[in-house]
Amino acid sequence: MDKTIYTKAYSRLVSRLKKARNQAQFNQQDAAKKLKRSQSYISKIESGQLRLDIIQLKEIARVYKKTLDFFIA
Repeated sequence: MDKTIYTKAYSRLVSRLKKARNQAQFNQQDAAKKLKRSQSYISKIESGQLRLDIIQLKEIARVYKKTLDFFIA
């Protein structure tokens, strides 16, 4: 399995992260505040510069009010 963050599957995940944030009507600053992270953290995730683990994804899903399936299906 390819570990790079530049795979098609990871690209889909990043796209869904942005979509979920927009559907929650958060800008990156709002999302960062809710997740108790910096705006640059959100930016790096959404640009594919930072790889998420499942714990981080679960927290994002909770804040964006989405199921994990939304991101990985």
